[in-house]
Amino acid sequence: MTMIKSLSVPPTEAEIDAWWAVQVAAHAADAAALPGLPAPARVECAGRLTVPPVRGRLAHWAAQDGEGQAALLLFTEAGNTGTAFLEELTVRPDARRRGVGTALWRRVREELLAQGRTSVATVADLDSPGQAFAESLGFTDVLRMAWYVQELPGAAPEVPDTPGYELITWHGPVPEEWAPAAAAAHGAMEDAPSGDSDEQFTPWTGERVRAVQQLVVDRGGELTTVAALTPAGEVAAYTVLVLPDPAGSRALQYDTVVVPAHRGHGLGRAVKLRMLAEAAARHPALRRIGTTVADENAPMRAVNEALGYRRERGAAVFQLKL
Repeated sequence: MTMIKSLSVPPTEAEIDAWWAVQVAAHAADAAALPGLPAPARVECAGRLTVPPVRGRLAHWAAQDGEGQAALLLFTEAGNTGTAFLEELTVRPDARRRGVGTALWRRVREELLAQGRTSVATVADLDSPGQAFAESLGFTDVLRMAWYVQELPGAAPEVPDTPGYELITWHGPVPEEWAPAAAAAHGAMEDAPSGDSDEQFTPWTGERVRAVQQLVVDRGGELTTVAALTPAGEVAAYTVLVLPDPAGSRALQYDTVVVPAHRGHGLGRAVKLRMLAEAAARHPALRRIGTTVADENAPMRAVNEALGYRRERGAAVFQLKL
C-alpha cells in the first residue's frame, strides 16, 4: 500500500528537491518529442511550494520514496468556494502503473469532499498520460485549447504606430497609479472562452491585479507589461510576459487583452510586438515564448499566427463533478 503524506509547512529544502526531481523525471519521459520545452526549473518549483497563492490555499502531498506528488488549489474567493483546481498530480515514470497515482488521487478526493467541493478541474496535454489518467477517473473535457510557441526574432521587430494611443512598459507589478485602469481592462476578459468550467469569473480590482502580479515576483519570477493608453488614462489594451525562471530560455505569454471599445485598431498586435522588442533587449538568454489559446478564440489565434506563433501541442481543461 502506497503511503501518502502532507508536505511540511513550509516545505523543507529536501522536500523541495524531491518534488523537483519528480517533475524533471516526468518531463524527461513525457516531453521527449518536444525538444524546445525546457525542464522545470527549481526556482519555479520552490516558489510554488513555499509562497501561498492569492486566490485560495494549496495542499501538497507526496508519495513514499518520492514516487509521486499532488498539489490542490482550494479556491477561497467568492463564487468559487464550491470548486477547486488540481495543479499537479505527477508520478515518477519508473513508479507508474503501481497504484501511486490512484493513492494520490484518493487523498485529493478526500480533501475535496471534506472541504465541501462539488467539482474539480485540471489541465492536461492531449494524448498524454495525464489525459488518460484524468479520463480514467471520470474527468471530462470542458475546454479545448492549444499551446503555441514563438521563436524570438534575431532583430527587434518593427512596432506599428498606434494613433490616439500611447504604448508604455512597466516591469514588475502594475504601478499603483495604473492599477485601477489595468483592472478595468482585465474585466474585458470576461468574454474570453471558458467552456463549461464551474469556475466563475471574479471581478478585478487594482489591489487584486497587483497582488496576483506580485505573486509572480515573490515566487522568483519576472514579469513585464506593455499597455496601450488613451489620452484620458484608460488602459485600452495590454499584454503580460512572465519568466517563471528569469535565467531560463522560455517565457510565458500571460494575458493579452483588448477592451471591446478599442478593438479593430491593431492594438493587440502592437502591444505584442513591443513586448517582443522589450523581451529581446531585457532577457538575452530568452529564446522562445509559449502561450495557450482556446480553440474557439479565433481572433487571438489569428493575431498570434500573424506574429509567427506555431502550434506546439494540444491541451484541454478537464473537469470532474463530485
